[in-house]
Formats: sequence, C-alpha cells, structure tokens
Amino acid sequence: MDLSSINGEVIGLVLALLASGAVAGLLAGLFGIGGGAVLVPVLYQFLTWLGVDESVRMHVSVATSLGIIVPTSLRSFLAHKMRGAVDLALLKSWLIPVPAGVVAASLVAAYVSGDGLKAIFAGIAVVVGLRMLFNRESWRLGTDIPGNPIRPICGALIGFFSTLMGIGGGVMNNTFMTLYGRPIHQAVATSSGTGVLISIPGVVGMVWAGWGHADLPAFSLGYVNLLGVALIIPVTTFAAPFGVKIAHALPRRQLEVFFGLFLLTVAARFAWSLWG
Repeated sequence: MDLSSINGEVIGLVLALLASGAVAGLLAGLFGIGGGAVLVPVLYQFLTWLGVDESVRMHVSVATSLGIIVPTSLRSFLAHKMRGAVDLALLKSWLIPVPAGVVAASLVAAYVSGDGLKAIFAGIAVVVGLRMLFNRESWRLGTDIPGNPIRPICGALIGFFSTLMGIGGGVMNNTFMTLYGRPIHQAVATSSGTGVLISIPGVVGMVWAGWGHADLPAFSLGYVNLLGVALIIPVTTFAAPFGVKIAHALPRRQLEVFFGLFLLTVAARFAWSLWG
C-alpha cells in the first residue's frame, strides 16, 4: 500500500475520532450520557480497520468507551450540579447498587461474545428510543421514585447493562426517572452522576476482565485501549458544558424526541453490523 495513502487514512481516522469526541461531549451534557452510544460504534469501526481480532473488538470498544466517559461524566455532573438540577438523594442511594451491577457486568464481559454485546446494545437502545419518541404523559409507573427493594434493584440493573453497553447509564436512568414522574431535565442532570458511578468501577473491571488476553491491540490495558482514551478525552471534556447549556434551553418534548431519534439511529447501526 502506498505510504501517502496510509498517512492519509491515519490522519482521516484521527480527525474522525476527534469529531466523534466533540459529538460525544455535547451529547453527554445534552442527554446526561457519557457519549458511549456514539463512541462504541465509532471505536468498533476503528478497531475493524486495524484488523483487531473479532473476539475482542467489541469488548475493547465498550471498555475504551467507559474510559472516555469518566472525565466527561464528571464534568457534566459538576456543570448540572451547579445549576441545582441533580437529584443528589437518588445518587446517594445508588452508591452501592450501581457499582455492584458494574462489577457483575465485568465478570460477564469476560465470557460473553462480541455479537452478544452488540445485541444487548441494540436491543436496549430500541426499547428506550421508542419509549422516548412516542412518550405520553400517561406512561407512568408511579408518581415518585420507589424505595426498597425496587430502587436498589433498578440501580444494579442500570449499572449492569450500561457497563455491557459501554455507556454511562443515561440511556436507562433517564427512562427510569421519567417513568416515575420526574422531569426530563432533572433526569438528564442526575444521569450524569450515574455515569460517574458506572464508568470509574467499569474501567477497573474491564481492565481486569481483559488482562493478559493475547489478541488485544497495542496500547491496551486489559480491554481498555489507552490510545483511544488519550485522543478523545480532551475533546469530550471540553464539549460537555456546551451540551448542558443546550439541554437547559430546550423544551422537554424536544429533548425527548431528539433523544429517541438518537437511540434508534445507534441501534440501527449495530443491527446492520449483526445482520446486514
């Protein structure tokens, strides 16, 4: 292959990763997510281009996304907290259940196939996306978030499935809170805190789960690829507060529709890779 062609592809790849980081950062603030729903498919294509073994490609995408989510979620959480929009009581009640779900997911990640991770990602994104897109005020499970045992169980499930998807938990936490009557803006703000509870232990768990695997790409620590983390983190961290400003300027229904369309688009990408 011509060297100039290789250099051109590398430059294009770097630019694409930086652009995806900017979009992910905006989405982190806008939807209360860490951008993983955007980053996972982008990183998967990046690893495909590099020829990384199929058996670890999705795992590395998910784990690296979690690594990128750590600073993005922290900055989004602090920005939302300054506006007084975060339900701190809910987050405190999830200090144990959410990380417990993350630990369980890390154990599962060591054994589930790449196609299994894709199916989990796409399936949850479709369900939540349709719910947000066709949301009705009558769609409620209650007038307020329940206590024990439902709350800790839901927290653990959010941590579990979010880790396997490589996301910060906003996808499911937004749905959970709005189904129990909380405003979408409060759900978005609180989800940024959920991302902190998921991403930090998630990174540790994914490093452990992939430790010593023979087919990992260069610059990997377990399943976490440090090169991808280093390229995208600065951009997502810078862009997140702009997403927060947009979130607080949009009407509730517009935010729900945008969120639903976004999730369905992501699900379609993964469905195509599975069955296309």
